[in-house]
Amino acid sequence: MPVRRMDHVTIVAADLDAMVAFFVDLGLEVVQERTAIDDEWAARVVGVEGARSEIVMVQTPDGHSRLELQHYVDPPATGGIGHAPSNTLGITNVAFEVDDVRGMVDRLAAQGFGLVGHLENYADVYLLCYVRGPEGIIVMLAERIG
Repeated sequence: MPVRRMDHVTIVAADLDAMVAFFVDLGLEVVQERTAIDDEWAARVVGVEGARSEIVMVQTPDGHSRLELQHYVDPPATGGIGHAPSNTLGITNVAFEVDDVRGMVDRLAAQGFGLVGHLENYADVYLLCYVRGPEGIIVMLAERIG
């Protein structure tokens, strides 16, 4: 049987409040408030003994794409991407279409979140860029222009 749909992507955060604020500022909506997950079944699913975490679920305004923002209370999360370059192996960015990419970039820059590279015109179809958000996460922003 084929996959029916993608449900969500999880982003593990050291500072859940900062991560939620970043994505809400981008325009995502909180659809599940902070929820504690500390059941034994959850620890077995994620393969982390004694795992206790908190999650907040956010989604795009159209309701089609969701992010699960998760903070591990115990044991604390390890590693992280820091400020890894865009060509790092694994999932490196989350992409969103926006109405005003320049305005969004300016607003994020005022909060300390800068461009990874440059804002570029892609084939007169999109203006797009990468922005580095909290904890080094990279978000691609694209505005349809053609």
